[in-house]
This record gives sequence, structure tokens and C-alpha cells, in this order.
Amino acid sequence: MSDQIIVASKITCPACGHSKTEMMPTYVCQWFYECESCHTLLKPKSGDCCVYCSYGDVACLPIQQHNSCCG
Repeated sequence: MSDQIIVASKITCPACGHSKTEMMPTYVCQWFYECESCHTLLKPKSGDCCVYCSYGDVACLPIQQHNSCCG
């Protein structure tokens, strides 16, 4: 298993399917993300800490580091 931290995640909008690779914030959780295609405001799914954990192809940095996120 690699200990490499990945700082970019491709977020996919569940409403329209648009995807975009974004750089994840390093010291804060991102609870909202507006799709640039359909303007849907994404929020974390129940049980997830942020939009990257819910809609990204890579989990947020604290989760990658096996830490709790946002708290």
C-alpha cells in the first residue's frame, strides 16, 4: 500500500454527469461544491465528511492520512 497523498480529485456531478478535477483544500473541509455545468450545489452525502468523499474519485486529505476529517 502506498503512503502517497493525492491532492487532486475528480468530482462528478450526480445531476448531470459533468466531471472536473479540482485541487483539494489542505486544512479545511469543503462542504459545498457548485457544478460549473448545471449549477447544482453538491453537499456531502450522509456519513461523508465532505464533497470529495461523496463525489470525488479520491478521498479528502485527512481521510487519506487516516485522520478524522473536520473535527
